[in-house]
Amino acid sequence: MDREQISRRAHADHPIGAPLDDDTVRRLLDHGLPHGEARVLDLGCGGGEWLLRALATHPGLRAEGVDVSRCSLDHAHHRARRLGVEDRLILHHEDAGRFAAARPFDLVLCVGATHAFGGLLPTLAAARRHLAPGGRVLVGDGFWDGAPSPEAMEMLGEFTDLPTTLERVVADGWTPVQGHISTRRELDDYEWSWTGSLASWALEHPTDPDSGQALETATAHREQWLRVYRDVLGFVCLVLRPSPPDDGTPSPAGTAAR
Repeated sequence: MDREQISRRAHADHPIGAPLDDDTVRRLLDHGLPHGEARVLDLGCGGGEWLLRALATHPGLRAEGVDVSRCSLDHAHHRARRLGVEDRLILHHEDAGRFAAARPFDLVLCVGATHAFGGLLPTLAAARRHLAPGGRVLVGDGFWDGAPSPEAMEMLGEFTDLPTTLERVVADGWTPVQGHISTRRELDDYEWSWTGSLASWALEHPTDPDSGQALETATAHREQWLRVYRDVLGFVCLVLRPSPPDDGTPSPAGTAAR
């Protein structure tokens, strides 16, 4: 069983793929999406859950998703067909970091996939290239909500605390206009769902050759979560607009008010 198969089974009951509940996802999309017709891009869209929810609730919306996983894109396509929104969704099977769009977008998403770009600021640099004037970015990433152990830092990467994270985003030329810090319930629900969905699949398929690996992976993940990073890892989503340049002239991707 490869990482993609593990992730798909672990997210079976939590398809959004981030520690956010359904109401939070809806509110973030409401803050990020402009009224009327708009174009939305998800960099690292996975199974397309963000885009599918946006398309289902915004009839004038057109969306594109980019991901390296053919299986995830196929899942997104089938879900879009069932929802009746496939005519407004384009999916690209390629590296999101190399994606070149024909037109700019009013909202660029990247939630829980910043690792694909090497971190938060490189992700924002990629998003900026695709952003239309007056557009917004919705990005979600981890931060240290306590003092991490060396083991946690080695396991999860070079996050910073929340104030420093925001300072770096602002210094990079962005203005936060909305955001959400995942609650303890959202964080725990996500981890319980991840480990529980994978363990349940293993128990329900005892004769499958991947069953033992799936159960071992779920157990190891649960131990790492509870012993290594549960008390120190947070998750924040930010709705961002480009800040005006210091000289007061309008920024190329942030001139129109919404």
